[in-house]
Amino acid sequence: MASTEPTHTIPRKEIQIPEWEDAAVNKENNATDGNAQSARAPARAGLSSKLDSILPPHRRYLGLSRKVFLIALLAAILALLALIIGLAAGLSARSKHNQDLPLPSNAQTFTGDLTYYGTGLGACGETSGDSDDIVSISHIVFDAAGSSSSQGGNSNNNPLCNQMLRASRYDADVGAERSVDLKVVDRCTGCSPDDLDTSLGAFEKLAPSASGRVDVTWAWLQPVSTSS
Repeated sequence: MASTEPTHTIPRKEIQIPEWEDAAVNKENNATDGNAQSARAPARAGLSSKLDSILPPHRRYLGLSRKVFLIALLAAILALLALIIGLAAGLSARSKHNQDLPLPSNAQTFTGDLTYYGTGLGACGETSGDSDDIVSISHIVFDAAGSSSSQGGNSNNNPLCNQMLRASRYDADVGAERSVDLKVVDRCTGCSPDDLDTSLGAFEKLAPSASGRVDVTWAWLQPVSTSS
């Protein structure tokens, strides 16, 4: 048979912390906080003292109080940093742009438009005729390579002057590719980076003059150092 004896629950006794012990714990915590604050106080005082020795608070700097002077100095430093970062970003972008240009340091083959112009005295200081195998390079490429009269320099000293390139195109009439080696003597202000503007004689070695404008593929024959 099941037991009928009543069950008794033993009440749980709460642990009481004596008042003297609780007070001791609070006193210890307060002492720890006080020690931390007292440790920080000398550090702040030391920094303030160093600042006062370098820039005494009672003096004026460029006609300004110390506080205003320090704010102006901080603003100037931030502006200088922003300028340096901006210049660095600009130079990086320019360098990347020049790497994509058809400069002699770029060994790729380029495709652009081929046109011809009336020859004469070119930007490189050389006088050419219509029968000469010469070429005028885009002003964008010419100026990126070095000195140019448009930038206040002597274009005769541009490193692209007298450099050689080979221009080629497929002649559908004869079913073969035709090519001609051209010497850089001029700067073409109306040309895109990959375009070439040649003498009439050079143009006719690649296409009939009546065509006026045709596509052309070209590449530099040798690398050359430029300012890019």
